[in-house]
Amino acid sequence: MAKWSYSSLSLFKQCPRKYHRLRVVKDIRQEDNTALIYGKEAHKAAEDYVRQDTVIPEKFKYIEPYLNILKKLKGDKLCEYEMGLTKDLEPCGFNDTKYWWRGIADLVVHNNDIAYVVDYKTGKSSRYADVKQLQILSIATFKHFPKVNYIKAGLLFVVSKDLIKTNYVRNQIDDLADSFKSDVARLDKAYETDVWNPVPNFTCRKYCPVTDCEHNGGYV
Repeated sequence: MAKWSYSSLSLFKQCPRKYHRLRVVKDIRQEDNTALIYGKEAHKAAEDYVRQDTVIPEKFKYIEPYLNILKKLKGDKLCEYEMGLTKDLEPCGFNDTKYWWRGIADLVVHNNDIAYVVDYKTGKSSRYADVKQLQILSIATFKHFPKVNYIKAGLLFVVSKDLIKTNYVRNQIDDLADSFKSDVARLDKAYETDVWNPVPNFTCRKYCPVTDCEHNGGYV
């Protein structure tokens, strides 16, 4: 049984060979580029501001108006909140040995039977926004907070000033979980057979650290 997160499953879907080298064999590593470093710094600034009113660095001041809106939401605010789920979708700790899925929500605000789940994005465009990340985070939120029956979730693109919103109710849990089954089954199969075929994609030309792959540098 493969353990997974939204990011690791996305990596596997993009290219099983890259996933294998980065997450299984671990004989190479992905260096942080400028965009990733910027994103991590922005997330940290947001976390510190919402959690303890730490002054936001000048280069991230543009985020402050959006965070102020979130800070006004009623309920307990949990920043960078770690959650885990077992194979049976039971809640467990992020580092629990029996975890099957785990993830970190940038912000969870829960108030009785309503919760808000927000993920910050520092990309320049929301054009390719993927709400499936919100789906698995919402499943986990329902499981970790049994009183929550309604979730308002959103991908907050702070650079492009866009909010991709979606809502979920507790009785959708099974349907939301089903949407991941085929991809997770493929991941399980790869571990079982130890077959990790490459999939040419947009990262091959400039961004893939698997330099000995036949597609590296040659795919447009």
